[in-house]
Order: sequence, then structure tokens, then C-alpha cells
Amino acid sequence: MKIETTRFGAVEVEQEDVLDFPGGLLGLEDCRQWVLLADAENDALGWLQCAGRAEYAFAVVCPRRFVPEYQVRVSRGELTPLLLTDVQDAQVLAIVGKSQHGITLNLKAPVVINLERRLGRQVITNGDMPVAYELTRQPAPLRKSA
Repeated sequence: MKIETTRFGAVEVEQEDVLDFPGGLLGLEDCRQWVLLADAENDALGWLQCAGRAEYAFAVVCPRRFVPEYQVRVSRGELTPLLLTDVQDAQVLAIVGKSQHGITLNLKAPVVINLERRLGRQVITNGDMPVAYELTRQPAPLRKSA
């Protein structure tokens, strides 16, 4: 199937690649079908693209790649609609944003996906996780030149 996007043009995807978000995303409850696209230039980055609305695409990353201690803490009921047989099988993604200081991750409202059943849900975590966790630039390691 072909989906139109404003960021990538027309993209051909398989029907089985479509993820169903029965409740949509926060603020986009009517957008229920999404695809996860790889970024051609950055293997740490993906794009959650709405299949029915070309203008909605969100950069996403695995939050533990940048915040190794990150854990999603939600009530069991929050994950019930995903029909997970084991919560360890869930794919967790953080939506990437920008601030005046740089790149941010939304750790408060991650996207949780059951890849096997092609079901997704955005959840609100318990506790004090930030909506805009600032990623700090790490200085490049020095290399010996001689």
C-alpha cells in the first residue's frame, strides 16, 4: 500500500507493517494507523508516520539508548490493550523534540508497541519523568594523531 507523507513523499509499505493505535496518540486520538519508518541517515532514529494524515510524523528513538536507566512505570491496566504475553516483549519509543537548548526526549509519555500483534499505545508514566528530557552533547573522544 502507498501512503503519502509530507516529509518523505509517497512511501510504499506492506499492510502488515501498519500499527494499530486504537486510542490514537495524545492529542491525535483520531489517528489510529501508523507505520514505523527507518531513518536513512541515522540508525538511532525512526519515524512514526501516520498512515492516514501525511502531515503527522514524529521522530522516535529507543530511550534506553540515551538514558540507560530509563524504565516505563505504568499500571498493568495501561498495557492490557496491547495484548502482550510478556511485558519484556514491548518495544518502547520516546518521541524526540526540540528546545532552545537542543534535542529532547519525552520520557513522560512513551509509545509502547506490541510488534507481534501490531498494536501500539502512548502511555503516561507514573512518577516524575520529564516531558522534555534534554540530551546533552557529549564531547567527541580525543584520538591520538601520532
